[in-house]
Amino acid sequence: MNKHKPNKLTHKMTLLAGATATAMLASHAQADVAGDALINKLEQKGVLTTDEAKQLRLENQQDYNSSFTNNFNKAFGKMTGMPDWVTGYKFSGDFRGRYDYLGSDYTTDRGRLRYRIRAGLVVNMKDNLEVGFRLGSGDGGPLSNNQTLQDLSTKKNIYIDAAYGKWTPINDGTWMLSSTIGKMDNPFHFTPMVFDPDLTPEGGALTGKYTLNDRQNITFAGAGLVLAEVASSTHDPFMYGGEVTLNSKWNDKLSSTIGAGGFQIVSPGQLTTTNTIKLYNYGNTLGAGNAPAYNFNPLIADASVTYTLNSFPLYQGKFPIKLAGEFMNNPGAPSNNNGFWAGVTFGKAGKKHNWDLSYRYEYLESDAWYAQLVDDDNAAYFGAPTGISGGTNIKGHLVKANYNLTDSLSLTFTCYANDLIKNTSGKPNSGAIHAMADVMWKF
Repeated sequence: MNKHKPNKLTHKMTLLAGATATAMLASHAQADVAGDALINKLEQKGVLTTDEAKQLRLENQQDYNSSFTNNFNKAFGKMTGMPDWVTGYKFSGDFRGRYDYLGSDYTTDRGRLRYRIRAGLVVNMKDNLEVGFRLGSGDGGPLSNNQTLQDLSTKKNIYIDAAYGKWTPINDGTWMLSSTIGKMDNPFHFTPMVFDPDLTPEGGALTGKYTLNDRQNITFAGAGLVLAEVASSTHDPFMYGGEVTLNSKWNDKLSSTIGAGGFQIVSPGQLTTTNTIKLYNYGNTLGAGNAPAYNFNPLIADASVTYTLNSFPLYQGKFPIKLAGEFMNNPGAPSNNNGFWAGVTFGKAGKKHNWDLSYRYEYLESDAWYAQLVDDDNAAYFGAPTGISGGTNIKGHLVKANYNLTDSLSLTFTCYANDLIKNTSGKPNSGAIHAMADVMWKF
């Protein structure tokens, strides 16, 4: 049997969908043409002004689009068995291949071949409801979906990377407000100094946007997120916090953002290794059970300015140059409680043949923030299970370049060059290099 040959049911469904769409398109196209013809006659006879006729044509087209969409959704729902309150769905994901290099003068240099696969589905429903889930590769850790090629090509695990429900009760063009529960993409926009990009936190969140005018808007987010479930206690550790950002476009060339936020970790003393809290990162001052010795209630501020050139050599379209930075202070710790970074980005990848190049310097003291949430690729700790690990108490440089071969295929090179701020390893602090070369397909 040829497994690539479509079965009869698939063939019939395809024909039915095509026939339904064609029939509806033809009937509604005739109605649309008739409506436009009547409007043209009324305009010619002076019954309607030019502006009135233009507005009626627009409303006629909108009615046609809405009617066509509704009828097609009904036909598709009958064909697939989907309930009539489902209005659409989107399947997407990505595959990334990586060469990962870790090196220092005091560990054996290590090169690994790794991959990441993610695939998910978002279902939209009436009344502004949404449900989504995403599956991903990895070892089950919270900060990475990477899977190392090893062990005679053994079978690999797939985990739930995201699973959530979302409701957007307000979205009127001026105000937007959404609520989400479950395991979600991070509702906060702070950088990897605060949250690892692969972290998908669990809990509940409110996000929103207020449009001030056609050049400025305010975005905001608040969340309560679970950090551990402790069976022997009613004082489970969790985190809550919020952020607000003003986004401004001053003219066609200049734009800016400025934001602020804060977080509070409740019951940090319960974040112990005896409560199955695995230490993926290092750097915090630790107390009993390897729990953090201090509280975490940091205040964070960030800002960026982008200037856009009309053109730039070897770049398609307008060319942005972005200066950005972020500062964090944790009053819950008596010292070593600050973090900051500053950097510049030239260009913006994402479309075919476009690219970007960025540089960043970061300085993150040991107790500025909970180490298990920050970027694990920003590495400097020797002798950890992977050779070198990330966390806090790290200072150093990041250089990153992205290039899009096509809209869906991109190349990325990333290099961290770091030192420990305070050397706790007992070895000379010569620095660590973590370099990655990626190729990624998006679908």
